[in-house]
Amino acid sequence: MFSVYVTGTDTGIGKTLTSCALLHALRGHGLRAVGMKPVASGCERVDGQWRNEDALALLAAGSHALAYADCNPFALEHPLAPELAARDAGITVELLPILAAHARACDHADALVMEGVGGWAAPLSATMMQVDLVRALRLPVVLVVGLRLGCLNHALLSARAIVDDGAHLAGWIASHIDPAMARVEDNLAMLRARLPAPCWGVLPHAPGAAPALLAPYLRLPMLA
Repeated sequence: MFSVYVTGTDTGIGKTLTSCALLHALRGHGLRAVGMKPVASGCERVDGQWRNEDALALLAAGSHALAYADCNPFALEHPLAPELAARDAGITVELLPILAAHARACDHADALVMEGVGGWAAPLSATMMQVDLVRALRLPVVLVVGLRLGCLNHALLSARAIVDDGAHLAGWIASHIDPAMARVEDNLAMLRARLPAPCWGVLPHAPGAAPALLAPYLRLPMLA
């Protein structure tokens, strides 16, 4: 089964759009693909239930319906770091419910894209880091690099942390979030030369674009 964990160089750099584009790319290869956002803060009440915009986007990009609770086991109200949002809600984010949801999500899927929170070092709880989840599920990591001034430092530090934590960095995807960024191609060349994993694609700056339209910009080496 094809599974990846999507992390980023920071929050707000396009992890959800990239994850949705990945789902459409996988579906384009004929795979039944579903997405998960195990922990999500900044949820809104919909029909009496907490719902997260990113998780809903992943559900919409998947190839078949998935129970919301299996996509997003921990839906937290306040738009804060998950540890703080969970504390406010009187909830403890734990590993076992996520593993159970992951198993159910995989029952009828060939591929799964799991989106993390913020950047790689953002904690999931007071006792759990994202690497703990990655290790438990043995997921390779894909790093989304937000293309803006400072991206070289953020990307190299993130990649170093992922590798130092013992996780497998399978690839990285550039997300063009700043249309005014200077010397984009030069920055991409430096990223390609220095990051210890292949580039899976460069997503253009396209606010509001449908993820399916961005899927052709991605090249997944193991499915080429």
